[in-house]
Amino acid sequence: MVFLSWRDVRNPEGGGAERFLEKMAAGLVGRACTVTIFCAAHSSAPSEEVVDGVRFVRRGTKLSVYLQAMRALRRGDLGDPDVVVDVQNGLPFFSRLVTRKPVIVLVHHVHREQWSVVYAGLTARVGWWIEHRLAPWLYRRCQYVAVSGATRSELRDLGVRGPRIAVVHNGTEPVVPVEAGKAANPTIAVVGRLVPHKQVEHAIDAAVALREQLPDLRLAVVGSGWWESELHDYADRVGAGDTVVFEGQVDESRKHELYERSWLLVLPSLKEGWGLVIGEAGMHRTPAIAYRSAGGTRESIEDGQSGVLVDDAEQLTATIGRLLQDGAERRRLGSGALELSQAFTWQHAEESFAQVVLAALNGTLVDSQDPVAPRVLPRASSAAG
Repeated sequence: MVFLSWRDVRNPEGGGAERFLEKMAAGLVGRACTVTIFCAAHSSAPSEEVVDGVRFVRRGTKLSVYLQAMRALRRGDLGDPDVVVDVQNGLPFFSRLVTRKPVIVLVHHVHREQWSVVYAGLTARVGWWIEHRLAPWLYRRCQYVAVSGATRSELRDLGVRGPRIAVVHNGTEPVVPVEAGKAANPTIAVVGRLVPHKQVEHAIDAAVALREQLPDLRLAVVGSGWWESELHDYADRVGAGDTVVFEGQVDESRKHELYERSWLLVLPSLKEGWGLVIGEAGMHRTPAIAYRSAGGTRESIEDGQSGVLVDDAEQLTATIGRLLQDGAERRRLGSGALELSQAFTWQHAEESFAQVVLAALNGTLVDSQDPVAPRVLPRASSAAG
């Protein structure tokens, strides 16, 4: 089978969505499937390689990868796959135009709010039209996989009709052992790609606002991305000084050390399909604060039990300040964060995804919150729209 994806984990812009993709691919390889991931080329990896049994083919750029993928699929450069997984990261790969094999559309979240943040004018309008008009029509008889119930609801709003959306949640990696312990001074962290819709500025503003009452407060910004220089400039403009520390791209050991040392994880993202970093931090008893409107965070955080969901930047700042000064409440939430993170495993996610693939091979559709025990429906019974 073939996965068509804009990025892979080794791409400098890769993140949680790509981790999910590669975990599902590895799970299928472990079930004796032959798997190829086709994605954009980049300087951090060769044009072709095999990693843990998964073949990677990298061609094109951030934009031309879509055309390259259609050509490769049509010409047979990727073999004769039994199933194609079309990863719709805003834009689909239009695979239905070049193959008659079953297509599974994998969606992490809908980009309604993001188009106007990342692009301007006509580009944003065309992108959103493709995502919410053209793609639902083109894939109107295809199986969908969403990573959260929130994304499933968003797809329904886009017009993905019929019982054919399976929810496969992210898993959480077993904790990487570290001996750091919690930092002596108040420490919060933002972990992820540094791009506009992650809204790291909100965390910087919060840290600066709280500095008067918590002079030793530190915000660790972990990750890299094309918005990084803008964030450095922003921190300078608001006088963040040494309150904000840009860690850059770090290895797994350092990332988990920062999770362990942090008192709180802050995720001020505009939209998240799930928020993989929430579970990673939770493994270190580090509760998360995120926006309720981000979507998937309403499932990866149990509000008031494993973290806190807020409605705006003012609440974000106030909640950070309150929890930094309430150790007992922070520890209670940390225990809840650990418990919730342990409830979601990659093994379960891989089995769920494999069930969806098996159904596609058998010509049926899966509509379930838990495909390990799916309600499988005959393709003929699904709605066409």
